[in-house]
Amino acid sequence: MLDHIFLTVVDLERSIAFYEKTLASLGIEHAIDYDGKDGPQGHPDLKGFGRDNRVSFWLRKGSPEPQAVHVGFVARSETEVHAFYRAVMAAGASDNGEPGARLHYDPCYFAANVFDPDGYSLEAVYKSWQHPQS
Repeated sequence: MLDHIFLTVVDLERSIAFYEKTLASLGIEHAIDYDGKDGPQGHPDLKGFGRDNRVSFWLRKGSPEPQAVHVGFVARSETEVHAFYRAVMAAGASDNGEPGARLHYDPCYFAANVFDPDGYSLEAVYKSWQHPQS
């Protein structure tokens, strides 16, 4: 449903390093940089991350508003959720929920929740899609 999201960070280089270390656990990599001067007037410089030839997560420098954004990244297995959690914690994230089932959302929801260095709420989510029969 969404094509892309911009996350505004205070220290672009710190955030690039943080996300390079942590998103690799989900198969997401720093894929492209966009020079804002090539776009419409006032367009920011962007650092893009993606997977499978699709860049959808972008960082830009500015004043963060972490209470305004929660980002849920798709994990392809429970193993990836655990790998994400280990990677983000090693990179300096703050814990907001160890890997585990989130049955209050859905019986097939497995996730880990953290805060990045700017205080943004991040989540790696695996949904098995094997819903019980009603």
